Parts: sequence; structure tokens; C-alpha cells
Amino acid sequence: MIPQRSVDSAAPLAAGRGEVSESVVTALRTGARLRCPRGAAVRADPWGEDLQLALYVLYELHYRGFADVDAEREWDPDLLRLRRDLESVMREALRADLRDAPRTVDEAFGPLLVEPVEPTGGVSHHLEKQGDLGQLRDYAALRSLYHLKEADPHLWVVPRLRGRAKAGMVAIEYDEFGAGRADRIHARLFADLMADLGLDPAYGAYLEHAPASLLATVNLMSLFGLHRALRGALVGHFASVEITSSPGSRRLAAALRRCGAGPAAARFYDEHVEADAVHEQVVRREVIGGLLADEPELEADVALGCAATLLLEDRLAAELLGAWERGLSPLRKPLDVPSGTARAGQDPEDTA
Repeated sequence: MIPQRSVDSAAPLAAGRGEVSESVVTALRTGARLRCPRGAAVRADPWGEDLQLALYVLYELHYRGFADVDAEREWDPDLLRLRRDLESVMREALRADLRDAPRTVDEAFGPLLVEPVEPTGGVSHHLEKQGDLGQLRDYAALRSLYHLKEADPHLWVVPRLRGRAKAGMVAIEYDEFGAGRADRIHARLFADLMADLGLDPAYGAYLEHAPASLLATVNLMSLFGLHRALRGALVGHFASVEITSSPGSRRLAAALRRCGAGPAAARFYDEHVEADAVHEQVVRREVIGGLLADEPELEADVALGCAATLLLEDRLAAELLGAWERGLSPLRKPLDVPSGTARAGQDPEDTA
């Protein structure tokens, strides 16, 4: 049975997955001071469950926070010091993994402008052609940690831009937030998609289900967004998402219709097919073009943001596809599938 919780309420804390994340969760749940050995952060696997969950929880304090956690913990000095240490580990790992990545905008974005675009290594192609309703639910549950805060972290760059870059960024974000209509906010449309698939649309509902590879994709944009020094990388992240979104969204809308999902499920991706095709031009010409006209020294950072985004999306895709090929779910715990809805591998007509 899906729990009844307000779609917009703060999420509950997840259980820790190791020494670092358990210390963070315990401190927030009890209101006590953080007790985490300094060396624990340095020893943590940069892409492992423990570090990525701890970082996700610490970042979430700057979004909506967690139920029953004091809002003042957002600026707790001990938590901020730990966050800095964890970020240092993740940034060092990114530098090592992207040692040979492109350093110019043309090199980074050129391949993405050639159809067919599939930055996630084939996930939308797989779902379009052979995915079932169970796999689409897996995908939507995991992506909810990203899409239910979609556009929020990118807004942090706005006060750090000027002129053409700022105007272009705000124009795109205006669309992301529904162009003045609350029912058209893209995060709201994704919540509707989840409800149509029989999933819990509440914010953060599937944190316990998400593996480190998914958490890393969300943490990346928070990392870039919360550091003014990484504003170029955040623009690169934003641009890579906008440029690659339209083709993948078209395939995912087709997958949902093929599997018999309701109209609200496909509406989210239909919206992105048209909107992001327009956004691609604005982000390339105005946001990137304007930023580099003002600050040409940030070109390598923009390229890095693009490369980092694709790197983590490719890793997530490999994990998703590998699990599905073995007949498994990539989630850390199974979903509750409501009675009366189609299950994985089942024809929607068979549920009547």
C-alpha cells in the first residue's frame, strides 16, 4: 500500500549505509552533535553507497530538509565541514576520471548535437523498444529524486550570471517552472506521471530505493550549484541536460504509451520534447555564449560540467541495463505495486 503523505512535504530520513551516512542520519534524527571521525570521509569510496547517501542528505538540508529535522541544521558547522570533506573526495575522483575529457565547448557538446543522441547509454532506447511497465516504474521511481527537484539547483547560478547568460537562463527556467502556472511546473508533471504509474509521488519517497549511481547524478548538480566557483560547470551540466533531453523524452513517451500507461504519464515527456528543443538553442547561444563572452576563462569548466554529467549518466545506465538484462530490478528494495495495476511483463489488458 502506498503511504499517504503530502506530495510537497519534507521527506523522511533514510537509514544510513555506512559509517559516514549513519553518523549524519543519527545527528539529524536525534538533534545531537555530529560524531564522525575525520578520517572516515577520506576513506570512503567516492562512488559508494555510504559517501553518496551522506552527501545527498547533507545537500537536502539546502532544499526542503527532512521531516522532524531542525531547519537550523542547514548551517551546522560540523555538518558543513563534513560536507566539504566529502565534496573534496568526490571532486578528486571526478578529476581523475575526467583526466582526458574535452576542454573546449565545441569538443564537449559537438557529439551531442548529432542524432541519434543517447547520453545514458541506451536506457531510453531499451525502454522504447523492449521495456515493460515494471522497468518504467523502476526508472520513474529512481528519477523522481532528480525530477521532483528539477530546475531547483540550476537556479543557484542565476545571481552568478549577468547579461545574456542570465536572461537566457531565466527564460528557460520560467518554462521549467510552468510559465506562471503551478499545474504546469515540470516537477508537478512528473509527480502526476508517478501517480499514473501507481507510484508514490511524494517528494523523496524513493530515497531508500536509490543506489549510489543514481544519488551521484543528483549530487553532481547540487555540488555545482552550491559553489560559485563551479558556476561554469553548472552551466555545462544544465546545457547537456537541455541539449539531450528532447530525443530521449520522445522515446520515453513512446515507451509509456506502448506499455499502456495513462495520459498523465506521457504528458511529462511530451512537454520536454517540444520545450527542450527550443531550450537547446537558447542555452547554446545565450547561456553558454553569453557566459563565455563575459568570462571566457570558464570554457574548460563548462566542458567539464558536460563531461561529468555524461560520465555519471553512463554509469547509471550501465547499472540499470545490467540489472534488467539479468531479470532483476536496479532498486535497492522492491517497489510496492498497487493492486489493479499492470506488473512487469504483464499486458495492461490482462489487468482488466
